[in-house]
Parts: sequence; structure tokens; C-alpha cells
Amino acid sequence: MGNEEKKEEQDKLESFGQMTLENNQQRRKIHLLSIIGEVEGHENLSGNSKTTKYDHVLPQLAQLEDDDSVEGLLVLLNTSGGDVDAGLAIAEMIASLSMPTVSLVLGGSHSIGVPLAVSTDYSFIVPTGTMMIHPVRMTGLVIGASQTYEYFDMIQNRILSFTSNHSRIAYDQVKELMLNTKMLTRDLGTVLVGEETVKAGLIDAVGGIQQALEKLYAMIDERAGEK
Repeated sequence: MGNEEKKEEQDKLESFGQMTLENNQQRRKIHLLSIIGEVEGHENLSGNSKTTKYDHVLPQLAQLEDDDSVEGLLVLLNTSGGDVDAGLAIAEMIASLSMPTVSLVLGGSHSIGVPLAVSTDYSFIVPTGTMMIHPVRMTGLVIGASQTYEYFDMIQNRILSFTSNHSRIAYDQVKELMLNTKMLTRDLGTVLVGEETVKAGLIDAVGGIQQALEKLYAMIDERAGEK
């Protein structure tokens, strides 16, 4: 990699939390996407907040799909959640990629981070990683009308459906975790740690970066063998 390419990779990492991994023994070209902090939607968040901007991520994912040289995607997650539409848009894009994809939950992947974590072909979580499933929250003025509650149900149904369709957990089980009243004293929902997420069927395995990369290499090799 030349100096200009190195600078371009460094700029991409600093601006978008993304870079290309290609100096491995297998000579596989892996794109690394970090989803850190809060997923930012249509409105800009405070300059002091760590955010993942969906308007930056979506074009990058489209570019990846159009780049025949990239063989796989590794997604690192440590997010508190964020904008539902933005998070689901990124999750749907990742799920629709034709290349092998693997996610790794580091720290936490809460709220809309749950669909993001399960959007890949295979998912890992570190032993101390957490996932929080809770009902959709709204900020600002909410009108107490039946249409409002129907709208909330529709949003939650999108999250529940995507999560159950891209993991080993059933729709009703995710909903039960979301509406749990016994764990959080001031809110509804459930927090799962490490192995608990695997037992629940949300995440495929407990592991770290080594296991995530090994799985991705194996998936790429399997795909190459099929061709």
C-alpha cells in the first residue's frame, strides 16, 4: 500500500470509522465497519457525542457491494442505540450484501443496536458484552391518541420482525424480552450479557476479534470453493 493509499485509509478511519484489512496471511480483503456511540438519524447530534452517521455508512455499503475486490465485511459494535429508521436502514443494507458478513459486539449493542448486531450472516459477542432490548422511546411532544399507539406498535413490529428473521429467536420471544417488567426498575426491557445472548438465540457465538476474523475467512473460502 502506497503513502497516498495509507493516508486515504487513515482519513476514512477518522471520518467514518471504516478501513480495509488486507495484510493478512490469507490475503483476503476485508472491510471493517465500526458502529460506535449513537446511531445518528436526520438530525445532527451534539458535537460532543460519539456518533455513527447513517448518511455516511449507507453510501459506503453501496460502494462495497459494487467493489468486486472486497471479499467480506466485519462489523464492530459498541452502541447505545439511536434513530430507529437510520439503524434499520443500515441493518437492511448489511443484510442485503452479497458478500460474507460477520458482526462482533464489544461493550454493548443496545436498542436499535440489536437489529444491527443480527443483520450479518454470523454474529459474535465478547463474554462481557451486553445487549438491551426495550420498547421504542419517543422524545418531544407525543399526542395521546389511538393512532399514536398504533404507530408505536408499527415501529416496534419492524424491529421485532427484523430481529427474529435474522437470528434464531422467535418473534414472541423477542417481544417478551422487550416488554419485560421485572429487570429494569424504571423501564421495560431486558439486558442480556455474553453467553445469555447466545442461549436466547440472538447471537450465534461468544468470541472476540480472532474468532470473528477466522469465521469470516472460513466463510469467504467456502464461497470461493462454491464458485
